[in-house]
Amino acid sequence: MTLWLISFGLISGITTWLFGFGGGFVTVPLLYTLILTLWGIDSLPAEHAMQIAVATSALIMLFSATVTTIKHHKAKRLDWNIMSILFIGIAFGGILGALLALTVKGVWIKWIFIGYLFVTILDCYFRPGFMAPTHNSKKVTKAKESINGTVIGIIAAFLGVGGSVMTVPLLRRRGTPMAQSAAIANALTLPLALTATFTYVALSFTSPLNSESGFIGYIWLKAALILICSTWVGLKISERFLSRIPDKWHARVYPLLLSLVLIVMLF
Repeated sequence: MTLWLISFGLISGITTWLFGFGGGFVTVPLLYTLILTLWGIDSLPAEHAMQIAVATSALIMLFSATVTTIKHHKAKRLDWNIMSILFIGIAFGGILGALLALTVKGVWIKWIFIGYLFVTILDCYFRPGFMAPTHNSKKVTKAKESINGTVIGIIAAFLGVGGSVMTVPLLRRRGTPMAQSAAIANALTLPLALTATFTYVALSFTSPLNSESGFIGYIWLKAALILICSTWVGLKISERFLSRIPDKWHARVYPLLLSLVLIVMLF
């Protein structure tokens, strides 16, 4: 188990830096599979496997988003004037998404996760503006941006995946290069990870897993600690050695990685 967590933590760190994933697309399928394997399909943790995976993923994303936001800010890759409205909307949506995840059966979260991945992959390939971005001259109002941010926060916190799967395509269709889109996506993952984690911890007393050792509410502490440490190593590797990918290939690899995650969740 530990080796799997370390390996996927490294992958999480690399994909977080390069694509702004926040780690959720890597850690949620892994944690879901490990829970079923370790405790058995008929156990209490297995019954709530998706909630555990989503809540634990939120804590890991909080760490990775904090680290990457600080680094991108120091490198002056972030335009806070552009991001501020989205930032607030995502923070609010993160609370609503976490609350929603606690009220829905885990199996429904799994299939919504799969459906969302499938739609996103098709959107990247077939809707113009992602593979070859063009500048969008349409004016974005504060009201529309607030709604965009709230919707992103709700979906991302509900599925435990970070906001990149929505923010990166959104920014690409506004003409933003992949590297900068990933940097902004990482920063925008921070508010939702913060509010979602706080919500899961604050409502931990309602968790049926309180009788199980190693959990705070739905957060699996041992897995979170190992993944956080290995994610940090993955971030360092990606920052130093893998940060100069041509924009065209950067965009092509993005939906391919999402396709791999989709296959894992299906089988």
